[in-house]
Amino acid sequence: MLPVKSLVLLNRGASVMSRRFNHKVGILGAPLSRGQGKEGVKEGPDALRKAGLLTALQNGGCNLKDYGNLKFEDEQKDELFRTVKMPRTVGKANEKLSQAVTKVKADGRVCVILGGDHSLAIGSISGHAAFHSNLCVVWVDAHADINTPFTTPSGNLHGQPVSFLIKELKTEIPAVPGFSWLEACLSAKDIVYIGLRDVDPGEKDIIEKLGIKFFSMTDVNQMGIQKVMEVTSDYLFSRVKKPIHLSFDIDGFDPSLAPATGTPVDGGLTYEQGIFVANEIHKTGLLSAIDLVEVNPSLGKIKEEVASTVNTGRDVILTSLGYVQK
Repeated sequence: MLPVKSLVLLNRGASVMSRRFNHKVGILGAPLSRGQGKEGVKEGPDALRKAGLLTALQNGGCNLKDYGNLKFEDEQKDELFRTVKMPRTVGKANEKLSQAVTKVKADGRVCVILGGDHSLAIGSISGHAAFHSNLCVVWVDAHADINTPFTTPSGNLHGQPVSFLIKELKTEIPAVPGFSWLEACLSAKDIVYIGLRDVDPGEKDIIEKLGIKFFSMTDVNQMGIQKVMEVTSDYLFSRVKKPIHLSFDIDGFDPSLAPATGTPVDGGLTYEQGIFVANEIHKTGLLSAIDLVEVNPSLGKIKEEVASTVNTGRDVILTSLGYVQK
């Protein structure tokens, strides 16, 4: 059974939130699963919708458009590239997603991408950058997801999206089949990690070499989440106003809150810490897109575990768009 605290959180929802925003929002489902090996992550977008996400936004007076779910198909004969799994399938899916995100942004909307695994950030961020070339990224995750095709221990592309996006790593990324369309669009100084606690040796070397700003869970707990967000704001967007892309992996939370995910790691963010991050980004007025990824309803052992994971993800999205707990 879930801890009592988590069971209580299942009752947190749209009905206990109040609106304080006037956003135009576009919802885009990206049920991409081939960046890792667990099928159930395809169910994430529809699970978040069924948890009342759209209803809450509509009831709050949001100018909302649901663009539906993109359809992704497996490429035939998608052989390994070195150790990288399903490169052509993941590459083509991300190209499609990139184009869709650019369209949502061209419609003048905050783009909310419902995942799907975190490899989709290749498409969501590149598509966002095609519209806003000066964007910055707040990446909330237990993992750094900055392995390259040469350093990846697993071959799974959901552990590599940041490396494909960073300009300083361009020479470290070989010509992976399926990704000929992609141009690196972020500088290392344009990203901040929050919540790291499971980082591979190769990733540590890259982060250190490039001087990428990060806050591990040790940092979060020692500094306090308020200070972490103050430093993040000062570093990324307070001096030069940049559009913010929030890429939020549900495994950034502690597994007691979000157990229905593929790679949970103990010692993660509390509900209050995760919601604080979302609310602080909302208050900047600079949020331009958000990914909510790695919700996998098939991995909940009991229905309460699924509900806790989905509802926590829903609350991150709603809070980032301006909803606050009454």
